[in-house]
Amino acid sequence: MKLEALLLNATIKGLKGLFDVQVPEKQINFQKTRKDFKGDITLLTFPFASLSRKSPEETGEILGAYFVKNIDEVASFNVIKGFLNLEISDSYWLNFLKSIFERENYGIATPKSGKTIMIEYSQPNTNKPLHLGHLRNNMLGYSLANILKANGHKVIMANIINDRGIHICKSMLAWQKWGNGETPESSDIKGDKLVGRYYVEFDKNYKKEIRELMEGGMDEEEASKKAPLIIEAQEMLQKWEAGDYEIKDLWKTMNSWVLKGFDQTYDYLGVSFDELYYESDTYLLGKAHVNNGLKDGIFYKKEDGSIWCDLSEYNLDPKLLLRSDGTSVYITQDIGTAIQRFEDYSLDRQIYVVGDEQIHHFKVLFAILKKLGYSWADSNYHLSYGMVELPSGKMKSREGTIVDADDIMEEMVQSARRVSEELGKLDDKDVAEKDLLYKQIGLGALKYFLTRVDPKKTMLFNPEESIDFNGNTGPFIQYTFTRINSLLKKANGSSTDLSDAYLPNAKEKNLIKLICQFPEIIVEAGESLSPAIIANYCYELAKEFNNFYQAVPILKDEDRDAVLFRLALSKVTRMVIKTGMNLLGIEMPERM
Repeated sequence: MKLEALLLNATIKGLKGLFDVQVPEKQINFQKTRKDFKGDITLLTFPFASLSRKSPEETGEILGAYFVKNIDEVASFNVIKGFLNLEISDSYWLNFLKSIFERENYGIATPKSGKTIMIEYSQPNTNKPLHLGHLRNNMLGYSLANILKANGHKVIMANIINDRGIHICKSMLAWQKWGNGETPESSDIKGDKLVGRYYVEFDKNYKKEIRELMEGGMDEEEASKKAPLIIEAQEMLQKWEAGDYEIKDLWKTMNSWVLKGFDQTYDYLGVSFDELYYESDTYLLGKAHVNNGLKDGIFYKKEDGSIWCDLSEYNLDPKLLLRSDGTSVYITQDIGTAIQRFEDYSLDRQIYVVGDEQIHHFKVLFAILKKLGYSWADSNYHLSYGMVELPSGKMKSREGTIVDADDIMEEMVQSARRVSEELGKLDDKDVAEKDLLYKQIGLGALKYFLTRVDPKKTMLFNPEESIDFNGNTGPFIQYTFTRINSLLKKANGSSTDLSDAYLPNAKEKNLIKLICQFPEIIVEAGESLSPAIIANYCYELAKEFNNFYQAVPILKDEDRDAVLFRLALSKVTRMVIKTGMNLLGIEMPERM
């Protein structure tokens, strides 16, 4: 039985036997003992004072004595005001270490929850390459999928490719006008980058037309609608939705360029998907559901032929679902996609990992699904995350000022190369091994930096800070992992038979207590949908191991039982660090 469950049962039994009161579990609150108190786990006695008819301090003293007498795992206690601080016996920590020593899946839930959860992340547009913001999105989605799997759920990792709409037509139109038949092969440019250039080219010329119209006396809003380029792009979209052969053929060609480029980026980053959805397919499903909703009186049509949804019952403004020319809007495909997914997979939950600028969009989407009568509408959740900013400010894809995902990954790998060479850490390795390590360190630094911040917070990405081998970084944790590898290699297969004669000291117990928390950390990260909880736990564990490593002789102690115990503790620490970092999608090098 887990320690907290054991103490919980003992508390219920003790309160009944000592004070003849029955206390529900929700009133019993255990927490980690504060650093300025002596103990391992603390029980709050304030809630019991009225029931015991004694002060919180007296109640704590009576309960503490009961625990010491009746529970072998409790060695001693102290009471400070309403805090009953319990010190757990050394033998408990030794037995705990023995129990998990050979459990490679320690912390991972083995019983299946029976729940199926879909996580949608990435959501690229096929008019530009992935950028730094996409990297945060992908790492949040991918690591969260791993964490939910570790909690025993069946997880489907999904990606929606936004491959239709006015923004796609802008790139296509620009290529028609100024491309001169250019292809990724002819220009030796990655396909998504090439198409992105034409998206920027469209915006540059579109703004020029707006300025010219404004100089002719037109206001900015009218000029933005009547500029020839935007009108041509809108006409192209109408032709696309009408199935125009030439437009569709160009769309397929340019889409294939971009999708090939995306695959290369995903492969290098190390993320994957179980299901790919394409807006070019799902918008048709959405249009069908909108038209059915109109027939059923759920939606309404305006005089210009556009179809709308009244959301006043949800305190939301009316939402356009189909334009007057019959073309769909962004939310149209989301309606179709959501319905298809729940029908295909009987989902218990669907999580959208999308930036916080889309909070309103998802409120509207979920409200529309409710209006359509779907009982699972409340099973959808928008995990909104803050944007990634740079010291130089925000990114703007239309103006070509985004930080390209491929470029930032390559920069991180080169930074890892530079820092490693300056420190002389890899001098004894061959070229292939060095290149692999540079990638593991560089991408590990990037991924850790992107996941260590709570998803809801806007984050400032500092490449130089992220690659530091000291502090709260991926390379620091990776280096700790390889330090343990080196230690175990020096031990040269020492026996793993732990003696009951050796009892852990304070440094060792601190490390064991952190390891003991790992399963609860995984549960907490899954419940709060925050990979940052795993990331910062891995840092704390690595930091605690280094404190232990510096303070305690491991291989040189004359006490053989102490050596074996510390090697076992080191091995378990390594195992937990690797499991935690793998949940974040971070590879752990064997040597550094």
